[in-house]
Amino acid sequence: MEIKRSGIVPSKKGPEEYFTGRVRLDAPFTGSGGLNSATVTFEPGARTAWHTHPLGQTLLVVSGLGRAQREGGPVEEIRPGDIVFFAPDEVHWHGASPDCAMTHIAIAEVKDGASVSWLHKVADDDYLGRSA
Repeated sequence: MEIKRSGIVPSKKGPEEYFTGRVRLDAPFTGSGGLNSATVTFEPGARTAWHTHPLGQTLLVVSGLGRAQREGGPVEEIRPGDIVFFAPDEVHWHGASPDCAMTHIAIAEVKDGASVSWLHKVADDDYLGRSA
């Protein structure tokens, strides 16, 4: 058994090239089988860039109110207790609602040395659900 104590690894700021707004990354880990995970907190209006995962991604929404969208689909509201799964190579983004922070645990597997491929940032109109 191994216990990784909370607060041992300092919080990190989400890199500006992959996120819009204030994002905090906590408790990152890589399992022995190539499983990556982190707790991610998005301040109101913050979000990821569009991205994909070679083996898919699972989000466990912990607190707040969030949004998620897959390419070509509507912006969906996500709440605590929701489990969101994005299929392998599905283009998507996720983040907080405009007025409320959101925290989720993000889980993705590694394939060929990578668990994510980052694309372009989400436009404000896409985030607000105003795109055609």
